[in-house]
Order: sequence, then C-alpha cells, then structure tokens
Amino acid sequence: MNRLLKTASLAALALSLGACAPLFRAPPPLGSPLPEVQASLGTPRAVYRLADGSQVLEYAGQPMGQFQHMATIGPDGRLVSYEQVLTSEKFATVKVGKSTKDDILRTFGHPAETSRVAFHDYEVWSYRYKEAGVWNSMMHVHFDQQGIVQQMLNGPDPRYDDRLRFR
Repeated sequence: MNRLLKTASLAALALSLGACAPLFRAPPPLGSPLPEVQASLGTPRAVYRLADGSQVLEYAGQPMGQFQHMATIGPDGRLVSYEQVLTSEKFATVKVGKSTKDDILRTFGHPAETSRVAFHDYEVWSYRYKEAGVWNSMMHVHFDQQGIVQQMLNGPDPRYDDRLRFR
C-alpha cells in the first residue's frame, strides 16, 4: 500500500511539472521559426490569429499559477516577442469601455476562474498574479452582455489570505 501511494504521488508530481514546462524552459531567441518555438516551449494551450497574419501562442499558468506567457509569431513565422503577461503594467493597458473578450484573450489568455455579478449581469474573468511582483492578487475583469470590459478590480487572492478562506 505504501509503495502504491509513493508511485501515485510521483505520477501526480510528474504530471503537474509537465504543465509547468514553459516555466522552467528558456524561451528561444527572438527571430526563431515557429517549429523551433514549439519544440522549445511545447504545444500552446491556445493560438490566436491576428488580422495581419501574425499569431499569439498562449502558454498557460492559470488556473493555479500566477503567470501566463504569450509568444507572438510574426506574419513571417518567426518569434517577435515572448512575455509574462500577468503584470500590473499589462493590466493597465486594458481600455475600460472599449476592450472586448477577444482582446483580453489575445492579451492575457484564459482566466483562472469565471463568475457572474448578478446586479449588473456582468461576466467576470479572474486572473491570479503577483501585484507589483510582490502581493498574491487576483485581477477581476468585468464584461457586460456585449462582451465589453466595464470595470477591472484587483484584490487579494483568497488562496493566500486566511481571512478570506471559507472555514
């Protein structure tokens, strides 16, 4: 029985580390062709195609991590940028009243959680991140029925705040 538990624990650890592979791998140099990017970083969680022929590859850290990497591949099929997008600075680029769900997906990828605010009938996408690189936080992006960002609120991540945990 003890051996079975050890084997199951090691298997679970291997699977969880596999999901974090992009975290532990160095990104390929800018200008690398798409096949080299995918060989280095693995299969992206999602691919967002842009009007100019470029594409953005999502390397997920959500729902439990506090990071999300996006690799931009230019129309020529080469790596233009690779960045950790869940930052205070990047969230500040969202245009309330203008940015759409598609804009948010292309910029930040899939959220850690989704919920609703009944009073305004808003859909809320929540992202775990380190505010100012220090505080365990969540950014909540509120969308109206047309999928337009109406407000953004940040606060502590309840996973790390005993005062906010359900008992």
